[in-house]
Amino acid sequence: MTITAGTSRRPRPEVAAPPQEKAVVPPAGAPDPRPGAPGSRLRHRTVAARAALHSRYWAHVPARLRLLRAATLLLAAALIVLLTLAGLAASGTWNTVTGRDAPRTTSAADLELALNDMDAQVANLLLANGDAGRGRLQTPYEKAVGFYGDARDGIGHDLRTLAVAAQGDRADEKTVESLTDSFAEYQELVGRSLENDDRTGGKTSALADYRRATDLLQRQLLPEARDLVNSNNTVFNSEYTAAGSALSAQLVAVVALGVLLLAVLGLLQWYLSRRFQRTLNTGMLAATACALLAVLLGTQLLSATAENLRGARRDAFDSVVALSRARAIAYDANADESRYLLDPQRRDRYAGSFLAKSQELYGLQGATLSTYDARLAATWQAYRTDHHDLRFTGEFRRELDNITFGGERVAAERTVETYAVYQRDDRRIRALLAAGKQREAVEFCMGWEPGTSNAHFEAWMDALDKVTAINERHFDGFAGAGRSDVTGLLPWALGALLAALRPRFAEFR
Repeated sequence: MTITAGTSRRPRPEVAAPPQEKAVVPPAGAPDPRPGAPGSRLRHRTVAARAALHSRYWAHVPARLRLLRAATLLLAAALIVLLTLAGLAASGTWNTVTGRDAPRTTSAADLELALNDMDAQVANLLLANGDAGRGRLQTPYEKAVGFYGDARDGIGHDLRTLAVAAQGDRADEKTVESLTDSFAEYQELVGRSLENDDRTGGKTSALADYRRATDLLQRQLLPEARDLVNSNNTVFNSEYTAAGSALSAQLVAVVALGVLLLAVLGLLQWYLSRRFQRTLNTGMLAATACALLAVLLGTQLLSATAENLRGARRDAFDSVVALSRARAIAYDANADESRYLLDPQRRDRYAGSFLAKSQELYGLQGATLSTYDARLAATWQAYRTDHHDLRFTGEFRRELDNITFGGERVAAERTVETYAVYQRDDRRIRALLAAGKQREAVEFCMGWEPGTSNAHFEAWMDALDKVTAINERHFDGFAGAGRSDVTGLLPWALGALLAALRPRFAEFR
């Protein structure tokens, strides 16, 4: 019997089902990692964009060279624009300083001086005319007539100049309009006073009209003129400060752009040396040298402009303003002497006014007319011994605190010394009057012979003019140097960038 082998009938084991993956839920705010999720698409696009940019601008040599070239040209263009704008701004600043700010400030100071001078000459005419021309002091009278006409013409010119300068500034426009109207009224009063003085027995009426005229001058005309001086000087100061801040910011920007430009040029030089085994690239060296020259010239232009502007405003014009004020005060004080002799009823008032103006010029706390001369001599001697020992205040102190230029200190010291002589003359005038010698007092006050008060006053004004001229000359010098820097340095800086950089990059196109 044959036995046939068969397969076993054992049951088959069950095949385990593959484990199911648990769904991963991304945390809130995280991109969904599953294919097709919005976050995944965004990430892929970002990666693709980066890859495209890298491929286009950095993956191969021409792309890298084009990128460095573009960065260099952009920085050079920015530097050209910045230097051009800075140069135009500097040129505009000098035009404003010399064509508007300084002239209108000095015109306002000249107006104050001319008003004081005109009023002083009216008092001198009344003093020198005698009784309707009888007993007239001929030389003082004739000189007073000439000075009166000059002062009147100067006031008209200054008012016209200030009216033009005030356009656009409503406050200054109103001040100039008020000054013009008040001056017309003042002239009417003065004219009536002089007309009455030419009549026999008209001295009393002439004095009454003159009192009204000089009161109008002191209460309205002079305060408004001083307001214009202060207003215009304040505007000048504000514009100077703004210009200085702008120059500082431009200087920082030029240095920053220049450093970046030189850094990119250095990187390009390094890359060319490394990639092409060229130790030096003469084109890049020339471009770097020209860029460095342009940066140096640009920084020199801006720093020199800032220094010249500071010199013009602080070193020179601050002294011009102080000396112009001193001159106006001096003429007013000189007028107080004539008023003192002319009007017995107001002598105490005019004596006090003279002392107040003396204190504005050379301030000595607590000094009176009887002690002023001795204290002036003592404090001045202390200063001459030690220039840091300044025991006085006022416009002379303001000038001596700002000595900058050659010959300025000697001229300023001469001004104070001639002022001291004039002050001693004033005491002599008052002593003669107190002794009942009125005619001698008038002749000494108004005479022009050597040794008289007017001669000493003229010497004082000459000394004041010399120190003012020193500062005005240097102001003009700073302004001229500032203009020369713009016209001399700026074209070279721009030329270095335009002429040198562009041809050097033709090989990288």
